[in-house]
Amino acid sequence: MNADLVIRGGRVVDATGERRTDVAIADGVIVDVGDDLAGDRVLEADGCVVSPGFVDLHAHLRQPGKEDAETIATGARGAALGGFTAVVAMPNTDPCMDTAAVIREVLDLADGAACEVVPSAAITVGRAGEHLSPMAELAQLGVRMFTDDGTGVQDDRLMKRALEYSSGLAPFTDGASVTLAQHCEVDSLSEGGFMHEGAWSSKLGIPGQPAEAEDLMVMRDIALARATGARVHFQHLSTAGSVELVRRAKASGLPVTAEATTHHFTLTDAACAGYDPVFKVHPPLRTDTDVAAVKAGLIDGTIDAIATDHAPHTRHDKEKPFDQAPPGMLGLESALALALTELDLPLPQLIARMSWQPARIAGIDDRHGGPVAVGRPANLTVFDPAQVWTISGEAMASKSDNCPYEGREVRGRVRHTVTAGEAVVIDGEVQR
Repeated sequence: MNADLVIRGGRVVDATGERRTDVAIADGVIVDVGDDLAGDRVLEADGCVVSPGFVDLHAHLRQPGKEDAETIATGARGAALGGFTAVVAMPNTDPCMDTAAVIREVLDLADGAACEVVPSAAITVGRAGEHLSPMAELAQLGVRMFTDDGTGVQDDRLMKRALEYSSGLAPFTDGASVTLAQHCEVDSLSEGGFMHEGAWSSKLGIPGQPAEAEDLMVMRDIALARATGARVHFQHLSTAGSVELVRRAKASGLPVTAEATTHHFTLTDAACAGYDPVFKVHPPLRTDTDVAAVKAGLIDGTIDAIATDHAPHTRHDKEKPFDQAPPGMLGLESALALALTELDLPLPQLIARMSWQPARIAGIDDRHGGPVAVGRPANLTVFDPAQVWTISGEAMASKSDNCPYEGREVRGRVRHTVTAGEAVVIDGEVQR
């Protein structure tokens, strides 16, 4: 078959190993892997790594309802520039992604975006923690991850019911698994806190959120996973205690997975010293000990995935006083470079945590994260692991610029991104 596109001269790294080879693509599928391949268009990859496309389990694309901060189109452009061929969109939109109508709207808005946008849905109606959302109906539309992200489900009995219900959804998903993802935070402990509770919060006079607010909900949901046998995914782990709890749960064979964000392994609560709300995030930046524990969890496999928790906000909102500004920061375009720069991980393991492992958790490994092999969907990332560059929020594709890494020099940059066989990023320039 005549190839539409050839990626030439790169070092392929996937779950099967490493090799230097060309990759030929036609009609959205990899049609040949070998030497000296020819095609209608060639993307040079000399000195670069060719990997399965990255998958972000945790992105806030703000649409519908908050289009002044981000849209699905602008968020997807940033994702593609960051090497992501798929992102899981969080449900805290307005209206909330808790009905079939809103899920369909998101899917329609995502048609033609620079990467695949995979909608998650709320566990409870309106993310209010009182009544379960129509999970079976939403699962029939392709939703494979449910989360009340931004708020943890506080009611123990309701969370247990949700887990039990999720285990019986196979008839609505053609047998595919459904995962409940939890933002772990006990509100009665964290309420009124705006950063991590510790030495820095005391010094700055800012009310804090204790690490125990996260640890206790992680502990509860591990117990509920043991009781129900249902899959639980822990979002943005940020404390040493929660990492250790997940480590022990995995060692006992429980069906739990976890993610960590780039900011929780690159920044500490000391960054809040200047009262700059760009460093306000939820869960908050923690201590050096917590950062070391998150890094260790990523290195030893306790934490399965690197996520971004990409959370754009308008400049007007982020310039409010620290206690009034919304939490969150940009993450899609800087994730790879921060991981390469800050983590002592062999390249195959780092890519695993950004590609095939999150794809499996999201339930999209049929088309993302698979080996670079003939017959597989052509969702691929090509990056230069040695390129040094300086992060700039204003230069990013997002409609917002709340980037905590302004002026930071990092290593590793995406050169090309191929989504469904189309080169949506070529030489660092987005094509859509």
